[in-house]
Amino acid sequence: MQLPAAARLDPLAIGAVLVLAGLGLANLAALGDRSVMQHQLYLDAAGVALLIVLLRWRTAGLRWLSWTSYVASLLLLVAVDVGGLTVNGARRWLTFGSFTVQPSELAKIGLVLALAQVLGSNHSWPRRLAVATAVAALPIALVVTEPDLSTSAVLCALTIAMLVLGRIPLVVLAAFLGVVAVVLPFGEALLHPYQQERLDAFLSGSTDANGPGWAIQQMHIALAWGGLTGGAGDPLHRLVALYLPNRETDLAFASLVEQRGVLAGSVAVLAVAVLVWRLVAASRHTRNRPASLAAAGFAALVSVEVAVSVAGNLGLVPTAGVPFPMLSYGGTAATVHIATVGLVLALRADGETHRLWMHHRLDGLRPRLLRTSALLVTGALLAMLVSIWQLQSAQGPGLRATALSQMERCTRVPAARGDITDRHGHPLAVDVRRARVTAVPALVPPHQVRTLAALTARPVAELRRQLRRHQKSLGLTVAQLPPAAGRRVRQAHLTGVYVVPDTHRRYPQAASLAPILGWTGVATAVEMKRWPDLPLGALVGRAGLEQFYDPLLRGTDGRQCVYVTPAGTPVTLGPYTPPRRGSTVRLTLDLGLQRKLTDALAAVLLGVPGQPRGDLGGSVVLDPRNGQVLAMASLPTYDNRVFGPPVHSPALTRLARRPASPMLEHVTQAAAPPGSTFKLVVAAANMRRGLISPYRLLPGGGSWTLGDHTFGNWMTLPAQNLPQAISWSNDVYFYQLAWALGPTPIIRTARSLGVGRPTGIDLPGESGGYLGTPRSVRASGGTWYPGSTVILGIGQGYLTVTPLQDALWTGGVATGAVARPHLGLAYGGPAHTYTALRWPRPRRLPYADKLGPVRAGMALAATSGTASILNALPVKAAAKTGSAEDPSAPNGAPDSWFTAAAPLSHPRMVATSFVRGGGHGVSTSGAVVLPVMQYFFAHEREILRTGSLTTHR
Repeated sequence: MQLPAAARLDPLAIGAVLVLAGLGLANLAALGDRSVMQHQLYLDAAGVALLIVLLRWRTAGLRWLSWTSYVASLLLLVAVDVGGLTVNGARRWLTFGSFTVQPSELAKIGLVLALAQVLGSNHSWPRRLAVATAVAALPIALVVTEPDLSTSAVLCALTIAMLVLGRIPLVVLAAFLGVVAVVLPFGEALLHPYQQERLDAFLSGSTDANGPGWAIQQMHIALAWGGLTGGAGDPLHRLVALYLPNRETDLAFASLVEQRGVLAGSVAVLAVAVLVWRLVAASRHTRNRPASLAAAGFAALVSVEVAVSVAGNLGLVPTAGVPFPMLSYGGTAATVHIATVGLVLALRADGETHRLWMHHRLDGLRPRLLRTSALLVTGALLAMLVSIWQLQSAQGPGLRATALSQMERCTRVPAARGDITDRHGHPLAVDVRRARVTAVPALVPPHQVRTLAALTARPVAELRRQLRRHQKSLGLTVAQLPPAAGRRVRQAHLTGVYVVPDTHRRYPQAASLAPILGWTGVATAVEMKRWPDLPLGALVGRAGLEQFYDPLLRGTDGRQCVYVTPAGTPVTLGPYTPPRRGSTVRLTLDLGLQRKLTDALAAVLLGVPGQPRGDLGGSVVLDPRNGQVLAMASLPTYDNRVFGPPVHSPALTRLARRPASPMLEHVTQAAAPPGSTFKLVVAAANMRRGLISPYRLLPGGGSWTLGDHTFGNWMTLPAQNLPQAISWSNDVYFYQLAWALGPTPIIRTARSLGVGRPTGIDLPGESGGYLGTPRSVRASGGTWYPGSTVILGIGQGYLTVTPLQDALWTGGVATGAVARPHLGLAYGGPAHTYTALRWPRPRRLPYADKLGPVRAGMALAATSGTASILNALPVKAAAKTGSAEDPSAPNGAPDSWFTAAAPLSHPRMVATSFVRGGGHGVSTSGAVVLPVMQYFFAHEREILRTGSLTTHR
């Protein structure tokens, strides 16, 4: 008697099928493709309809159904080989109108049923093995030729499982598997390139986002992103899913976990376990051995497919393209698997109506190792669930960060540069702030364009054209507005629109400080090499203090991120990281003193009555106690604004053509013979050596003769001692002194006072000048004549220095110590708390206590000698004048030098001035130094005050 169809239902098995099909539909729904979900729903419904039909099947018709299914699947496979649909180099589908059929899925069931008939027969095992091998070889060969290697592998595994279940001797099967293991490596030649890449990525453990391991990385990200319950309602979850390849088919399980969480994945695995056990149970109640093997074979098929699919989703095996039964999208597979469940349940119900068969050699007819295999499969699946949980726990944060990184496309938000101020906080370089309105055109809703146009004062039509023309842009600048207008745009909360700060560098003191401050511009290869972390297009300091202190001034850029699809299509705005403004750098300069020095130098360059007109000059005032530069003037100069951005090309061209090198900072980059100011160094060398007493009178006159060469004096002077010779700049005295000393003591002392090398000031491009020696001159092909030593005594010959070097030796002689000159005083943040920059202590000269006579000569020069104009000062001073022959001076006139220190007893300032081609030192450069020194002592307290600074040691 046949049971009614309702009585044949197995609630657990049917429930497991419905759960798997429902989870598959839920995954497709979360992915957002409604048409795909509807298509799968129709095919699932077709499978359920066939299940209901097959519930009425009887064991007597199984033989006919088995061979019919087998032959039909072979014919369809042949049809695929002849005229199937080709995708990605594989021909696997047949099309019937709008429907496609994958015969290889039918071949799985056809092979199970056919092998059940062969292995369930009463023939001897060799005959059954031979026939089963032939039966399996045909569909496997046809599937290989498609090629569909993943299905071929499943068919091979299914065949081995059926041989085990069909009680073929295990020794024979072991030998068979050994042959397969030997032959298997040769099958690598059949792999497509993408399949080879997958295999290589798996074997190497690669998760390189730019290589074949990308899919493995995306699987891990999906599994880690899902957490416990998933987040299908979160837009980012759907975006993460877009990066997962084959998310509807081969990697549907990873997609399910990502969208619905590890709980949904656990439900799917448990549903499979229930289904497998119910199929195993059905195999034990069928009417005959072929029916039992058919049920057991279908349980093996489901087990193999699910185990391989989940393992592939975890990266435990290569992603072989094996779908998860009833969970993965695929019409043929879903329909066939659901329908086959109905057939197995029908075979069980038919067997239960014929209990007598169950008592005839029951144990010998059952499939071998059925329960053990089911238990192993269930254990493996549960272990994989534990593996997913461990992946989420151990690698979850890192994988989530990787996911966000690959979805984000970020645009840089430049940080505002810190200000540069004088020692009292007066601005010298500032960033003028504006608001840059930026849009992601693909995200701006059409109905908000009019609002955006009104807020930015743009014509609506023009703005629409701009947005359409730059649809792929992730950061389109719409407008640059004042900060208040920018705030109004931000408060409007327009979709796809954000407002970031934008700045422009301004120099309030214009050209008076340009060579010192420098300028900013787009980083070149030089800056990129100096600071490798610079982004392309970054604005950096390109000259002067802007360059030297760029790491402090530059700040930290922010960024605005946009989430994009794998194709780069914007989806939504991502996180915004605000930029962090750079530190303010406070200088040692006093703005008032700076203006006074610049004006005084400019006045003498316009011409001094009775003196030639010089073409360039550099003047400096510094504190010899600590090296702080209080003022520094360089003329001619340039305007920082010509460097932009944008660069003013015509003005820059005119600047490059101007004479007298206006682009140079003449205090540190212009080197010339120092003339008589170098006599301080020669005098110091004598005191250090102790060769001639400073109070011994040396013959005077209008000239001095050495051999056949006569060296002139600037005027006829009487016999003088060292202080007198310094005060009157007696060339004859210093000819004799230099000849008596010889070059070595002079050069040695000059080096100790910083001559011939850069001072180390915090300005780039400093010149070290030149201090020749007999050896270096010979090495360069020149000759050091006896006269070379003589004229070195008056600062001529193989010698050039910068005004800053001259100021340093003036301070060194006046105080007995040489300080490191510097312009940087402190740096601070928005709280206006400043940290002092650390500089080396002044270097005490080993012969400092012997320099009294030299200082006495400088003091005498400032009262009754060549620098007596300093009598106008309210304090006693020490000074030295100089006029140097300079071949580089275009007017052929001597260079003008003047250097002074005051007060005499404990100098607190040194002022040095140089004018190329300016004539007498006192008349030209002295006219620069005197008013500046007068200004300093009239405002000394205000000039030197800095406020509180914090020093970190």
